[in-house]
Amino acid sequence: MGVKDFFRVLSLDQALACAQSFAALGTERVTLGEALGRVLGEDVKAALDVPGFARATMDGYAVDARSTFGASETNPALLRVTGTVDMGRPAALRIDHGEVARIATGGMLPEGADAVVMVEHTEHIDAETIEASRAVAPGQNVLGRGEDVRQGEIVLVRGTRLRAQELGLLAALGRAELCVHRRPVVGIISTGDEVVPIEVEPGPGQIRDVNTTTLGALTAQAGAEPRLYGLVPDDPDALRAASRSALGAADVVLLSGGSSVGARDYTLDVLDGLPDAELLLHGVALKPGKPTILGRVGSKAFWGLPGQVTSAMVVFQLLVRPCLERLGGMAPARPPARARARLSRNVASVHGRTDLVRVRLREDAGELWADPLLGPSGLLRTMTQADGLVEIGADVEGLDAGTEVWVTPV
Repeated sequence: MGVKDFFRVLSLDQALACAQSFAALGTERVTLGEALGRVLGEDVKAALDVPGFARATMDGYAVDARSTFGASETNPALLRVTGTVDMGRPAALRIDHGEVARIATGGMLPEGADAVVMVEHTEHIDAETIEASRAVAPGQNVLGRGEDVRQGEIVLVRGTRLRAQELGLLAALGRAELCVHRRPVVGIISTGDEVVPIEVEPGPGQIRDVNTTTLGALTAQAGAEPRLYGLVPDDPDALRAASRSALGAADVVLLSGGSSVGARDYTLDVLDGLPDAELLLHGVALKPGKPTILGRVGSKAFWGLPGQVTSAMVVFQLLVRPCLERLGGMAPARPPARARARLSRNVASVHGRTDLVRVRLREDAGELWADPLLGPSGLLRTMTQADGLVEIGADVEGLDAGTEVWVTPV
């Protein structure tokens, strides 16, 4: 049976399982400066303690905490200043009971000290004596050796996407090079005889090519590398040639337009004519986004996305992005950051289909409300005005005004 003979609408969960059925790409080594947004291809084990010495977290005086016990504003502790800790150097002095040393934030705690009295809580009596008006506990205003990271500890696991904070930790560990998964390359093709390049003034019945721009941007946001193949006519031979070219250079191909059932929709014809092609998905019980196709060509993913820009963007967020994250080696993602809000009006839906409703958030009397932005899937403004999406499950027939919902950012 060829792929053109197959048509079966899958649930959103079934479609997601298909999208994540591809194997992760291989790994490569990059410098720390190139690693932002990349996905670790190895566990990272600490080769040293961080910090490597006990250090002050406040400007003040290094002290044996017992010297301050009982100190108060009415009964301050008298402490003798024995010296100053130089920044960036080992502390070349020792603190005994009743003694302190001047220390700045980040300075190394001298031997005998286990806390820091903040400078704001001291008064100078003379050049060698201060009063401490507050007691400190052992470890107060101090970061102990290895308190952040212990030598030998696995601090980052394979599959972690590297943000600025992970890069900072790796810098502290002295990791100048890293093993990361290869970034997926995504070939993006748009089709439709009614679609013209963005620099062309549309004539009657024509529209500008929006999908190339939006899908390219979404691909980059997902941590993959977009390669744009531009507009291709609604012609099976031209689409097949463009698809072969994209598959030769990319790990994933996105063909937007031509995924519906119709006389001029050639995505299935293209997929059927590619060597070693297998159809995984033809239709999702989803609005917007039902006319979605996913095929496997060898080890590569071939997506047929709806031509309507909003539908294509929603399908990308729900299905294509998880596919790219899987290819890019990401560990199973944490639940997305979502906001809890109340619907401001009734929203209808169809039983047996997952509906995604675009909403705008607003605060009223200290409560967050979600205003549905209703309209056809071809409306761009609803996506630019939307703060997020509300999912109405396939087993739910609409939501009433006032219902609490989760809003996933877009």
